Amino acid sequence: MKRMLLSSLMTALMTIAAIANANEPAKAPYQGDAAKGQAIATGVCGACHMPDGNSVVPAYPKLAGQHADYLYKQMKDFHLPSDGKQPARANAIMNGMIAPFNDEQKRDFAAWFASQKQQKGEAPKSSDTLALGQKLFLAGNMEKGVPACAGCHGPAGAGIPAEYPRIGGQFADYIEAQLKAFRDESRANDSNKMMRTIALKMTDAEIKAVSEYISGLH
Repeated sequence: MKRMLLSSLMTALMTIAAIANANEPAKAPYQGDAAKGQAIATGVCGACHMPDGNSVVPAYPKLAGQHADYLYKQMKDFHLPSDGKQPARANAIMNGMIAPFNDEQKRDFAAWFASQKQQKGEAPKSSDTLALGQKLFLAGNMEKGVPACAGCHGPAGAGIPAEYPRIGGQFADYIEAQLKAFRDESRANDSNKMMRTIALKMTDAEIKAVSEYISGLH
């Protein structure tokens, strides 16, 4: 009898504990410490992207003002898996650079660069480029099934945190290179193949035009 009572009591206590744990609010993920991120990022990342994230070389994208969640995702995608598989985003430089840093440090880097102000980009090189780039960005090309970039990235290219990156003001050459990488699938870390599907329908001239237009946004 005592054993039955003890067993029933233990079961009741375990049930109560389970209910209590289930009702506890989920702990928010660590969002990073910009000060900690600055201490390392300015010395490591700053060599290519500059200490404040405003790169001066088109091959290295501007990180200043980019959404922290997007930066964090890219760093995770660059990280080499421990099982020997290929990373979600292959890049000979970045795969090696990000390897020593843990998840918390990635969040710190992201917080630092997200807190910085991006410098203005470049103006389109010609009126023809401006007109075509503007049309593609704001209206897309419905005949080819190319949606407007502004639909996801916003009319000024500011993006949507945790969803779509800031692209306004980025180097035109870098945007062009990434669109072409999506097109030939050498870059394949886009959700649901969204960017690969879009870029596949774009010509070199369209990619260049929209890249130059995007770079001039701010």
